[in-house]
Amino acid sequence: MSSFEVSGLNKVRRSDRGSYEREAIYAMLDEALVAHVGFVQDGRPVVMPMVYGRDRDRLYLHGAKAARFAKAMAPGVPVCVTVTLTDGIVIGRSAFHCSMNYRSAVIHGLAQLVTDSEEAESALAAVTDHLVPGRWAESRPMTEKELRSTAVLRVEIEAASMKSRSGAPIDEDEDYALPIWAGVIPLRQEAGLPEADDRVIAGVDIPASVSARRAAR
Repeated sequence: MSSFEVSGLNKVRRSDRGSYEREAIYAMLDEALVAHVGFVQDGRPVVMPMVYGRDRDRLYLHGAKAARFAKAMAPGVPVCVTVTLTDGIVIGRSAFHCSMNYRSAVIHGLAQLVTDSEEAESALAAVTDHLVPGRWAESRPMTEKELRSTAVLRVEIEAASMKSRSGAPIDEDEDYALPIWAGVIPLRQEAGLPEADDRVIAGVDIPASVSARRAAR
């Protein structure tokens, strides 16, 4: 299916700003770096910022097996994952119409602990390459001890939607005649120059994955 089915779980109330297209939602997930993962623990909501990876209709999360999120979600619990990209600060002529240009995705699914070692390793590769595409193949392979100490969770994407805003401020008609500046301050996330660890062995060049990540916006 090219779009997610609309339901009470993912329906965007501002229909002019909502989208359910998989391609658009997945492109945004692939561009962003941090997801906020919400779940309920001991009757209270918990939201944690996490790095992630995507493989088709699945998101993968990881962390230490001793971490709170891993223990809480390992049995299989519903989660809500949100990702946001801020594209600009919108400055209206009135404070009421100050806003942001943004793209945000809300994902619903069931988090489950990955117990298959091959899937877990593939998931960790997806998380690594989400941060820096190609880095997994350049890195030292993970040891059995490292794999055993890492919890990997799979979130099957059951429902999703994206909401976005773009363009100039939308002011009241009578305010356009006011001598007040209005417009947009663009925002973007950009990689800076790589800074080598002091203990990198002499003669080791910056790898292709890092150079490519630097070049990409």
